[in-house]
Amino acid sequence: MKNKNVAILTHPDIALFELGCATELFALPRPEFDAWYRADVVSFEQSPFHTVAGVSIEASFIKNLEGFDTLVIPSWPTHLNNVNALIETAINAFYRRGGQILTFCSGAFLLGQLGLLDGKMATTHWRYEERFKNAFPECQYQSNVLYVLHEQIGCSAGSAAAIDLGLAVIRQDFGAHKANSVAKRLVLSAHRKGGQSQFVETPVQRRPNQLGETLEWAIGQLASHVSINQLAKRAHMSRRTFDRLFRKQMGTSPQEWLITQRISLAQRLLEESSNKEPPTTIDQIADQSGFSSAINLRHHFRKQLGISPRQYRDSFGH
Repeated sequence: MKNKNVAILTHPDIALFELGCATELFALPRPEFDAWYRADVVSFEQSPFHTVAGVSIEASFIKNLEGFDTLVIPSWPTHLNNVNALIETAINAFYRRGGQILTFCSGAFLLGQLGLLDGKMATTHWRYEERFKNAFPECQYQSNVLYVLHEQIGCSAGSAAAIDLGLAVIRQDFGAHKANSVAKRLVLSAHRKGGQSQFVETPVQRRPNQLGETLEWAIGQLASHVSINQLAKRAHMSRRTFDRLFRKQMGTSPQEWLITQRISLAQRLLEESSNKEPPTTIDQIADQSGFSSAINLRHHFRKQLGISPRQYRDSFGH
């Protein structure tokens, strides 16, 4: 596994939160990892330049994206001005040679203006949805999702969803172990699926969160084939009340959440199993992660991650 080179695009209208997310995810040194990202904050304009609140940014001036594997566009103006010819030429060339492009929040507007989202799925912050759909009718806009990640292009909704997209890319590039390590450092959940709602209700709890305790218990019981009825009983709720509260607070169903947790556990087991002698079998991993059979594990694994458990182990085993 080798390092990946990342360009983080900045400009005078940059959103500082999303720029911070990009640098936190891809630019911080991670000496504990044998392979990681090498990131540069770059600009197609001479810097330094001033952004909001008088903040001055000095970035590496570039004329092309040669030598980079991934381009991150943290934000872009939502009013449709002409795109700098240097940016247009560089990004189009980067895309044609297979480079990965990630947009955070309004960053998708730049790809829309360049025509790179025509016929493709994309998303942005909910407040820009109508403006985006009107400006780029050829795009297959995805409403009310956290992020879309398909082939070369990933787009996230506003603010914190950028971190969800970034963690998904880290998981794809370097495996669940490293993605979980980064999420832990950020004090975040390691995996929120892109299809989750942008509008998840997560109020501050004045009393101990009964649902939170139940989910912590469930994560420790994944191998025992814990059921939704057991979770409801553990939370001292009827099944109907539990299902309703769960979706309201978590933005997904209990069953979907359990499958995601089991997939995450299976990923960790697959990464660790290649060093064991004899190697843990797929059937054993299916049992240890709470799936009823290897067939069931393969089905959900491929549905969520797009590859088989064996392919995942070959790529990320250590």
